[in-house]
Amino acid sequence: MRRGFKSEAERLAERTRTQMGLRPHDQLDIRDLARHLNVDVIPADHLVDRGRLEELERLQPGAFSAATFHLPDGRTVAVCNPCNDPPRTNSDIAHELAHILLDHDVREIQQLAGHTFLTCNPEQEEEANWLAGCLLLPRPLLLREVYAGTNPDTLAARYQVSLPMARFRLNASGVLLQARRARATRGT
Repeated sequence: MRRGFKSEAERLAERTRTQMGLRPHDQLDIRDLARHLNVDVIPADHLVDRGRLEELERLQPGAFSAATFHLPDGRTVAVCNPCNDPPRTNSDIAHELAHILLDHDVREIQQLAGHTFLTCNPEQEEEANWLAGCLLLPRPLLLREVYAGTNPDTLAARYQVSLPMARFRLNASGVLLQARRARATRGT
């Protein structure tokens, strides 16, 4: 990730949430953010038979989570996998919206053995993952929850994010260390 991106993402998340009328500790409904960005969110089973999605999941677990399409009529559509649970879907949609907020071009056309396929830029994927976490679980919210003694399972359930997302943000944002140091300082 490029130098300074994490702080930049925290500020972008804060600005975006403020534009939506949210306070730093408020829960973000990811579909409200999609509406704010004029992005339609469509479950993939509105486009293809759900049985085909379930078969793909059986054959290659996690192969499809979500994708964003910019349509010729100017609309932007995020398509999500309805086979995933709601917290995972929230994280997936947040990831797609993060690409939009960061103005990423997430598709690169590659050729391999005569076959054309689309790939993602790994650095952009990492940035979208980080911003998605900042949008769903901003630092002020995390600090408040950590000081209240909230564990990752409760955090994930309360804010409707996946447990891996809750753990990631608690660990990667530095709030656990910050809270531990604050407690140590008060204890001495």
